[in-house]
Amino acid sequence: MYKITLIPGDGIGPDLTRATVRVLEASGVEFDWEEVIGGEIALQKTGDVLPEETLESIKRNKIALKGPMTTPVGEGFRSVNVALRQILNLYVNLRPFKTIKGIPNTFFDNIDLVIVRENTEDLYSGIEHMIGDYAGESIKIITRPASERIVRYALEYAIQNKRRKVTAVHKANIIKCSDGLFLKVAREVAEEYPQMEFEDRIVDNMAMQLVQKPDLYDVVVAPNLYGDILSDLCAGLIGGLGIAPGANIGKDIATFEPVHGSAPKYADLNVANPTAMILSGVMMLRHLDEEEAAVRVDKALEKVIGEGKTVTRDLGGTAKTSEFAEAIIAAME
Repeated sequence: MYKITLIPGDGIGPDLTRATVRVLEASGVEFDWEEVIGGEIALQKTGDVLPEETLESIKRNKIALKGPMTTPVGEGFRSVNVALRQILNLYVNLRPFKTIKGIPNTFFDNIDLVIVRENTEDLYSGIEHMIGDYAGESIKIITRPASERIVRYALEYAIQNKRRKVTAVHKANIIKCSDGLFLKVAREVAEEYPQMEFEDRIVDNMAMQLVQKPDLYDVVVAPNLYGDILSDLCAGLIGGLGIAPGANIGKDIATFEPVHGSAPKYADLNVANPTAMILSGVMMLRHLDEEEAAVRVDKALEKVIGEGKTVTRDLGGTAKTSEFAEAIIAAME
C-alpha cells in the first residue's frame, strides 16, 4: 500500500480527483490517501494558499497527486504550483503528449512528444519589481547547475525510455548570457551521452517546426518559460489541455497533476474531462514501478475514448465526469 498525499485543488479539481482516485483504486494497486488542501480553498480556510500541513504531508509521503489550482492573472497571490516546485526543489516538469484515437480536432495521428522543462528558475524565479508607474522589471535567472541537471535528466530519460533524440530549446542568438549559458551547458552534457542523438533549436523556430513537422521531434528540453509555452502548443497538437498530464520531479519527491487550469465556472457540476488527471495518475503508477497497473489504466482509457460512447462533453459525448470514470473501470475488468 502506498501512502499518497492527495490535494483536490480548486474549481473542477475535486470532481477530477474523485474520478481519478476511483480509477487508480480499480487498477489493482492499494493506496492510503492523505487528503490535504491548497490553493483558494486553503486561503479561505487557513489564510495561506500553501499551508505548512500540506507541505509537511508531501515531504513525509514523498509523492502527491493534485488537482488544478487557481492562479490569479496580473494580481493576487503567486502560483501555488510554482511555489511548490521551488520550495520542494522539484526541478523537472515532465509532460508527455501522445495522440489518443477518438480525440476530436487533432491534425496529426502520430504525436508522441515529451517536454522536459526546467522548473525552478528563469523568469519564474519571481524576481521582479515596478520602476515607478512606468516600467516593470523581471529578472531572468539561468544557472549552470540547474541547466546541467535538467539536460542530464532529459538525456537519461530518453535512454531509459528508448527514445531516439533530445532537442534543447533556447534563444541564445538574442539572449546571449542566460540562454547562451543554457545552450553551452546542454552541449557539454550531451557530449557525455554519445549514444543519444542531440540537437538544439531556437525557440521561435521550434514553435513553427512543432506545428509543421512534429514527427521530427521526440524529447524536448527547455528552460522554464519556453518549456511552459511549448507544452501548451503540444497540448494543442493532441486535442487540448484536457488530455495533457504532467509531473514535477525532484531528487526524493514527486507530484503529479494535470496541465490545465481549475475552470471555476464548472466547479461541482461533474462535467469536466478527467483524462489529464487520470493520465497524471498513470505517470504516478509508473513512477512507483507499477507498470502493469499503469498499462491497464492507459489501455482502458484509450478504449473508452476510442469507442466514444461514454465520454464527456468536450469529447463529443454527454457523460458526467463520474460516468466517464466508471466506464474506464469497467473497461479494465
